[in-house]
Amino acid sequence: NKMENFIVLDTETTWQDKVMSIGVVVASGDTMTPIEYRYYIINPEFREGGMYSHVLIRKKAEENVVCTREQALYDIKNCIRKYNAGSLFAYNAAFDRQHLPELKQYAWFDIMRISAYRQFNPRIPAMAPVCSTGRMKSRYGVQDMFQYLSGDYTYREIHNALDDAMGELRLMQLLGRKIDQYIPMAENPKEKNKDSTFFNF
Repeated sequence: NKMENFIVLDTETTWQDKVMSIGVVVASGDTMTPIEYRYYIINPEFREGGMYSHVLIRKKAEENVVCTREQALYDIKNCIRKYNAGSLFAYNAAFDRQHLPELKQYAWFDIMRISAYRQFNPRIPAMAPVCSTGRMKSRYGVQDMFQYLSGDYTYREIHNALDDAMGELRLMQLLGRKIDQYIPMAENPKEKNKDSTFFNF
């Protein structure tokens, strides 16, 4: 039963909350391993500057594709078609989806909805305070979760959109859930899914 390919993406924003970079990892639904990486620096928005501008430019010059937002989104949609990867995964996906309305027709999935809940992530530390829903009250960002799951407490989230998308794919690997165990987010961001409907085990 072959799983479809999927995409993990991450955005970084300027001080004015405009998207200045997008990192995209195309991954195999069967092996959860990367097939292709794409990284876009959005021009002219990136010139505004933001909290993570210091890590915007990647060391490998060929990875830094500077283009307009329109060009980036056109390329991402082509990439989705090329790999038949219509499921988009992100950590705290509501943020990325809200900032990329051009991709709202695809199915969005929030990695946080698996990783931050004790009933679905047995490696959440026993002493970690959780809400009545089972969600951790704090320290459930990518960096903390990666540290809990991998045991590597030196891991740091870099806040470069491509590095972070790759880190989020590694987090999915560590969580050990198949992609069909994630439930798509409600189409209308105002709809509040009940916690029990996030999951499909």
